[in-house]
Amino acid sequence: MKTLAETQQQASAALAPAVYIVGAGPGDPDLLTIKAQKLLAQADVILFADSLVPKPLLQMVRPDAEVIGTANKTLEEILPLMIERVRSHQSVVRLHSGDPSLYSAIHEQIQALASAEIPFEVIPGISAFQAAAARLQVELTVPELVQTIILTRISGRTQVPPSEELASLAAHRASLCLYLSARHVESAQAALMEHYDPDTPVAVCFRIGWSDEKIWVVPLSEMATVTERENLIRTTLYVISPALTAAKARSRLYNPEHSHLFRRSQG
Repeated sequence: MKTLAETQQQASAALAPAVYIVGAGPGDPDLLTIKAQKLLAQADVILFADSLVPKPLLQMVRPDAEVIGTANKTLEEILPLMIERVRSHQSVVRLHSGDPSLYSAIHEQIQALASAEIPFEVIPGISAFQAAAARLQVELTVPELVQTIILTRISGRTQVPPSEELASLAAHRASLCLYLSARHVESAQAALMEHYDPDTPVAVCFRIGWSDEKIWVVPLSEMATVTERENLIRTTLYVISPALTAAKARSRLYNPEHSHLFRRSQG
């Protein structure tokens, strides 16, 4: 009978030499996609952002895999590692927190990999705003109340385009999910209050999906106070939305009076 290590090594042989940019999700290993789990179990090399990705996500990695933390590395150090390993016929998982399409800095990585003619694939993950909504047991698009979700951040060391300044986006009064902004929470709160009512509910979500996650639901006027009291300076998401305390509402999708391609109206 084959050992677990032998089985994993055999499975790895089927994984083509390439860089697999994998979304780790918010931190809960159970929220990894099945494809992400398979890649982690098969890859020869794992490069992971160890300041943002909790170590329990690496429990399924092969015992003989090379695991490299990148929190203390620059892109100029990370890229040659990935390129060299793939050219040596190894498979590389680049494990990012959340979903790679949001604030993951993969844009410059995929450009460099393409220029070096290194094959790569991007595997999506669950984002923190989705995990937060699940924890809060809410839908962020409630009929006749709010039908738009905005994912954004406030300007800091990385500037946002002038047309996307927070006060401008707040004018929509949509469900707004604010990333990477805890260090500038007072400015963020002031910009939001230009358009949202001070009593608008805000979920302050710290390390969603981690073992020490915390969530506070407070009025917008208390958003900065809670952040500063709890000393939240990173790994914090704010969900600002009237949907957090929405009254009873009903979608037309499953209403008996609503007909569509697969169902006739019963009204």
